[in-house]
Amino acid sequence: MRAPAWKWWLEATASIAVVLGRKRRAVEIYERILAAFPRDELALSTVGNLRMELGQPLEAIRAFEALVAVNARNAAAWFNLGYIHDQCESNAEAERSFRIALDLDPNLDRAWYGLGLVLIRQQRVGEAVAALERNTELQPFSPYGWYQLAMAQHHLGRSGEAWRIQANLRRFEPRYAATLERDLARAHTPGEG
Repeated sequence: MRAPAWKWWLEATASIAVVLGRKRRAVEIYERILAAFPRDELALSTVGNLRMELGQPLEAIRAFEALVAVNARNAAAWFNLGYIHDQCESNAEAERSFRIALDLDPNLDRAWYGLGLVLIRQQRVGEAVAALERNTELQPFSPYGWYQLAMAQHHLGRSGEAWRIQANLRRFEPRYAATLERDLARAHTPGEG
């Protein structure tokens, strides 16, 4: 079934509203679309992202929950749901969502990173190291994963590995490497007095 012309017009109008920074207006327009097409994945995803940008995480969660109800195989939707739960510090829900995203797409580097952060917050640092190692394999030039991996290794008493990571980071991201160097020097290693 072909969508009516008014739907196309509303989508175009909503896109223009986003470009002009009128996010609330864009949400209103997409919600009109959803009233007629409640399973529209683009509208659900866009509303979820815009709600998060507008500082409305509960509404964003509802949009992404509706999206995964429509398409449970949408790895990006599960990632976004995990990200929002992570921002709300709902660790169990964030971990669950990131793991589902990774079951659907094991190469989703940002989901490995998000999972690593959630595991660190839960003080499951050994598991976090594995997630962050996978993140850095998939995204070798992102300093964020390397930084978190080095700090996790240091926390586990693997300071040599942490400093090796810092030296590697210095080759392609010297400013971030300097921050890591400072933070490693300040950090307390288990077993130190």
